[in-house]
Amino acid sequence: ILKGMVISTKMKRTIIIRRNYLHYIKKFNRFEKRHSNMAAHCSPCFEPKEGDIVTVGQCRPLSKTVRFNVLKVEKNQIFGNPRKVFMLF
Repeated sequence: ILKGMVISTKMKRTIIIRRNYLHYIKKFNRFEKRHSNMAAHCSPCFEPKEGDIVTVGQCRPLSKTVRFNVLKVEKNQIFGNPRKVFMLF
């Protein structure tokens, strides 16, 4: 079960979520920001908007890229472009 921010809802019943995380660099004793995008199937009963926080769970492969299913949607107030906001969940 993973959490991420919705960045695209352009496909039919599929959304793209962005998972932000920090990666430690031992040499410089600091963290760097990283992210990964993943596709998730979204049932018609959910209506997520860009910037919402969603909880997804793993399921059988539904297509070439879709391996997750939306379980819960939390409304979020993100002003501006949700791709530019770095939030840890």
